[in-house]
Amino acid sequence: MPPKKRGKAKGKKGKRKKTSDGNELQEKYKRSTLDVAVLKEHLALRRDVARQAQACSHSLKSRLAVLEQELDEEREDKKDINADLTRQYKSMQMETGVRVHQLEIEVSRLRQQLALCQQDLQGEREERQRTVQEKDATIAELQGKIDNMETDYERILHDTLDSLLSRLAESKLRWVDESTALHFNNKERLADFGLNPLDI
Repeated sequence: MPPKKRGKAKGKKGKRKKTSDGNELQEKYKRSTLDVAVLKEHLALRRDVARQAQACSHSLKSRLAVLEQELDEEREDKKDINADLTRQYKSMQMETGVRVHQLEIEVSRLRQQLALCQQDLQGEREERQRTVQEKDATIAELQGKIDNMETDYERILHDTLDSLLSRLAESKLRWVDESTALHFNNKERLADFGLNPLDI
């Protein structure tokens, strides 16, 4: 009977090792899943920035078109004033010239802003493309790690089961040997008392 107790102790030790390995694999899997979620959130943020840059570009283009239209209207007003209001020509010419100059400065400034916005948009597009490539590479790497962890977990499970079956087989053989020896000893003791085991 004592050998059975030793066999149970070994079985418990193997079970604790199996549980520890399983917990470690689960932790690795959770960390990998969290990394993937963080990368997806980062990519979504990049996309929002790109959309905002595009909206800014459209707004500046609309403003530029309005200012160019105003500039054309001012130039037409200048021609009408020169024809209809000769006495006020110089003053109106000065005022209109100032206004045209201001509008041209504004148009130039907006054009510069538009160029910068387009550069930023191109940079965001390139950054988004790099992010997508990095994300795909990271996901592929994490998927490979997950596959490896699944393979390792399956191997550990098989090894544990094989070890358990081996211990059970050893315990069975030991139990059969002890049982045979016990029967033999009992037969000898019965024979010492002059009894036949088959008669009992």
